[in-house]
Amino acid sequence: MAQPSTTDHHTVGAAARLLGATTRTLHHWDTVGLVSPFERTPAGYRLYTAADLARAHRVLVYRELGVALDAIGALLDAPAADALSTLRRQRDELGARIDRLGQMAAAVDRMIEARESGILLSAEDQIAIVGGDWQPAWVDQAREQWGDTPQWAQYAERAATRSAEDWQRITADTEALHADLAAACRSGVVPGDPRANTLAERHRVSLASYFDCTHAMHVCLGRRYASDPGYVAYYDALAPGLTAWLRDIIDANARANGTDPATATWEVGRCGDAAAGTAPTSN
Repeated sequence: MAQPSTTDHHTVGAAARLLGATTRTLHHWDTVGLVSPFERTPAGYRLYTAADLARAHRVLVYRELGVALDAIGALLDAPAADALSTLRRQRDELGARIDRLGQMAAAVDRMIEARESGILLSAEDQIAIVGGDWQPAWVDQAREQWGDTPQWAQYAERAATRSAEDWQRITADTEALHADLAAACRSGVVPGDPRANTLAERHRVSLASYFDCTHAMHVCLGRRYASDPGYVAYYDALAPGLTAWLRDIIDANARANGTDPATATWEVGRCGDAAAGTAPTSN
């Protein structure tokens, strides 16, 4: 019996190079009976004929289309009508996948835009929703100062999914919180009082609209509020002394939750440096 010609038959290594696959892949396909070359060298090594290579190429095409490996064998050996039906189903699945990928790409685009701009609202919409005292430039300033922090990344990720209605709800919740803080301060509620702790915790939780905030981070923010003239002017306009009172109730609430304000630090730096993410909020 004549030996097969090496011109028309390829070793597993040569076949792998021609197909752009690995020898391990071809060995696996042989093991599972998907592409099993019949020819062998005198030493028993596999030899792939042109028909073997053609079948292996079809396997690669089906894999690229997303067909499961255990379904490819039946597809290759199916009658033409059955194979056509399977391919049509696969086309529909690919169309659905393309739609999903398009939606994911759009979401990534929104994420990029949010990471760059901080909020997916026009300047006019920002003022209309937040109020006339809001300055859209604050968001740009915040991005320039804290754009490389984890808190800004969280802020951008959450902003990317929000509509104008979402921002209206957040603004309304913040305004209600500030009104309750101002009323408690004016009425003489002292830090450590259960009512004050409840308000401090509401304030901390409200920051979750923007980024995750631990009690230690909350203490850092309270100190930042009390030392920043802009925040002092904002809060004290709601009630005289509100800024210092807010800092004090934040400290007392942190203490009640097992955090010592004297040793509290920001997650990624010194407490005094930690206002990451605060400027784009109205808390």
